[in-house]
Amino acid sequence: MGGLSIWHWLIVLAVVLILFGSGRIGNLMGELGKGLKSFKNNLSDDQPKDASMLEQHVVPPPVRANSTTDRTNV
Repeated sequence: MGGLSIWHWLIVLAVVLILFGSGRIGNLMGELGKGLKSFKNNLSDDQPKDASMLEQHVVPPPVRANSTTDRTNV
């Protein structure tokens, strides 16, 4: 009683195609595919390829000046 049969789904599909047209739905799906592809490419660009890239981003600690080397002998 509460479920939709195949005929109900076919009628809904026909109404959607009449309202939006097949060209509009195709363009929408094409744009969605391009967006997903771009998203995946950007995710793969953010991840480092190997461990050597991780070592390049390490910043060494600052060097402290020794007070005895700062003095000049006059």
